[in-house]
Formats: sequence, C-alpha cells, structure tokens
Amino acid sequence: MTATPTAQTTSDVVLEAKGLTKHFAVRRGLRDLLTREKSAVHAVDDVTVTLRRGRVTALVGESGSGKSTVARLLAQLYPRTAGDIRLHGESVEVKGGRPFRRYVRKVQMIFQDPFASLNPVHTVRYHLTRALKIHGNAGKGSAELEKALQTLLERVQLVPAERYIDKFPHELSGGQRQRVAIARALGANPEALLADEPVSMLDVSIRLGVLNLLRDLKDRLDLAILYITHDIASARYFADETLVMYAGRMVEGGDSETVTQRPAHPYTRLLIESAPDPDRMAAVGPDEVPQDKAGGEPPSLIKPPSGCRFHPRCVHAMPKCSTELPPRFELPDGEDHWAACWLYEITHKPAEPKQEATR
Repeated sequence: MTATPTAQTTSDVVLEAKGLTKHFAVRRGLRDLLTREKSAVHAVDDVTVTLRRGRVTALVGESGSGKSTVARLLAQLYPRTAGDIRLHGESVEVKGGRPFRRYVRKVQMIFQDPFASLNPVHTVRYHLTRALKIHGNAGKGSAELEKALQTLLERVQLVPAERYIDKFPHELSGGQRQRVAIARALGANPEALLADEPVSMLDVSIRLGVLNLLRDLKDRLDLAILYITHDIASARYFADETLVMYAGRMVEGGDSETVTQRPAHPYTRLLIESAPDPDRMAAVGPDEVPQDKAGGEPPSLIKPPSGCRFHPRCVHAMPKCSTELPPRFELPDGEDHWAACWLYEITHKPAEPKQEATR
C-alpha cells in the first residue's frame, strides 16, 4: 500500500496543468472545402493534473486515450489549444530558444522506446556529455566531466561505469538503454520527470528493475514523476496517485490503492477486469471465454460522443449520460477519490476546485 504524505503545501507542487486541451486539425478534403467545415481530433479535453515533489502520479488508459499527448503538452513539445501549465505556480508557455532550455532544465521526459530516443551512431559518453554541457552541469575541465559522467551512470545502476560509457546503443540491452535514457534526463538535474510508458518496450523480467530504479530516484532526488501506462496493475505498485483517462478526458482519480481496489467508474472497472488474473480465469473455466461486459470500440475523437464519452460502451448508461457531461463527484472511500460518472449524482456531491494549502 502506498504511503501518503501528512501535509501538502504549495511548495510541494512542481508542475501543474489546469483545463489542458489539445485539438489537432485534420487535413481538409474536397467535401470540407465545399462545406467550410473544419474538423479536429479532440485528443485532450479539460485535463487537470498536479505533480508534487517526492510523489508519483500515474496516468492510466488504453491506447489512444490521450496519455502521451498530455506528457508532450507538459514537456512543451506541443502548443496547447487551451488551458494553463504552471511551473512552481507561474504560468509557462515556451516555444523554443532560451526559455525552452530553462524550462527543460526543470522538466525532463523519458520516452517509451529507448532505442529510438538514442542516436545509434553515438556512444553513451556522447549522449550524457551533451546533456551535461547543454544544461551547464559538465563542470570545469575533463576531470570534473568524467566525474559527472560516472555519477550519472551510478545513479541508474550501470556499474562499473567504464563498462558502459563507450558503448553504442545497439551494444546494450533494452533495460540498459532505458537506464541510459534516464541518466540523460538526470543530466539536467530536473525537478519533474515525465515517463511515457518507460517499461512497455522492455522484457517483463526487467520491468520491475526499471520501476524500482525510478522509485529510488524519486526518493533520493525528491523528484515529481508522471508515470504514463496502460497497465493499471503497475500503477498500483508504483504510483501514489492514479488518474484514469478515456477518450481524451479524465474519468476517475485518487490514491492508487483506492482506485485500483475500489474502482468507481465503469471504465476503470473494465480496465481492471481486462488485466490478466489467474484466479478470475480459473473461476470462468478452461473452456469458456470471458466476455467484455462493456463491448464496443473506443469512439472517434474527430466527432466524440456528446455527454459522457464512455456511454456508448457502458452497461450502466442512462439517458442523461448521452446528453450531459458529468462533473467530478467526490467519493468517501479514499483520499481525494472522485469519479466523473452520473451514477454518483444522488449519493455524492460534485467535487469543488481544490485549494492548495499554504505554509
């Protein structure tokens, strides 16, 4: 069970997004030109997320739900359509140059595929040296640079450093490449890490080691981490807080133990039921195939459903679900547990915007 801090203040908040929205314009065809209709992919709509020092926030959802888009918006790799991103309470929007460099010194991203994120014609030494020099952490002289390189590799448990420093990416295993990518991010001395499915491209046998590494770095360096994953079981193990995303919108959130053990939103229940569970398979029987209770496919984000976006697949859907967007309803069974579902309209009140405590 994950531990929760006894107090949270505004100084704990490193990075936060409020009302974050991103729509991608669709190339217009002949029919669109004649009708003057402008289409867009509603990739992210009204997302709010807060990253705090020494805490891991998991963003969970199936492929295409908008998780990676949220990470790229927070990394300022995409311009946002609407909403606000705040670093230490100050609104930030950078498009390149020195302001972008100052921003990425605080906020670094770890990509899903470590082989694609590393240049195959350069060694580990090149990748880490470049990161240190760009962010002004290479020291003075070759001796301090070598010491900084050794420290980075030791932080990600690639020891002895001499064994790895002059190797090319293809000479490393998948887990070692991802550790190099993490070390490169640490070269900036960041305060927040945006980890976009950092273990999904790795063998199952080494995923736990990388997650344990990120947890150790979070504790030792007091990092704020956004952990993006489609595996809700790993969110329970690794994250303090879990947010569930469906078709570009947040549908549930709260502490990880509560969200994964007592899911409130029908979509969260579907995610949990979709995860492999030997006990559930034994109960079904060897000759029976478990049925997807929700059924259907994720909706088109060019013309998303009105109201709750999950209602076409939801077995609990009511007429109201197809016409009105549900607010967040506070739930009493966990710290800050909420669900955006009309099932809780009568028994629970809508969650009001949370005011951060001050010192």
